[in-house]
Amino acid sequence: MIFGFNTDVKHGDTIYHVQSEAREGELLLQTQVFVRGRCIGKKATSYAKKASEAGFGDAQKEQQLREQHRLVLDAIREGKLDNVLDHPEPEALATVKELEVQWLNADSVLAERNLTMQLRVTEGGAAASGARLTFRFARPGAAPFYTQAVADSGGAAEIKIEVEEASLPDSSLLVQANFEGRTATRKFVLRKAE
Repeated sequence: MIFGFNTDVKHGDTIYHVQSEAREGELLLQTQVFVRGRCIGKKATSYAKKASEAGFGDAQKEQQLREQHRLVLDAIREGKLDNVLDHPEPEALATVKELEVQWLNADSVLAERNLTMQLRVTEGGAAASGARLTFRFARPGAAPFYTQAVADSGGAAEIKIEVEEASLPDSSLLVQANFEGRTATRKFVLRKAE
């Protein structure tokens, strides 16, 4: 079973996006914190020892992940985020290739009631061929719309969503890219061009 949690929380003038997921292949429960689309820190808890225990399954993993997610949210609200995040060694951070999501056609996305977004995913500057992108389009008065795309050999992907232009100023789009175990999340706010 795949599960996770995504929450936006504001502290002061900063909006934090908190994303938690079970990383089954690594037997980790991981929570990442993003500000303006950049990961500023993580908290990871191994469940490797518990995985072999009788009665430890998806429900227990989900509950643990929910508690970890809530711990990070509470720390942000209290201004104590640094107290709960893991702090890897600087050398370890230097070896991590960063996953980036670029919005290529931000100046022109709506034509004939179709919202078209062209994105490019890169890892350390190189095209992330085969990256999986998940989109969550939120607009007032309607349930969120989800869709997925896979990046081509140049790291590019495109989505089209039918939408009324009048709803764009109050809409937002959350894009999550997954590539070789790494994740990048970006939130785009849509507005009418002037």
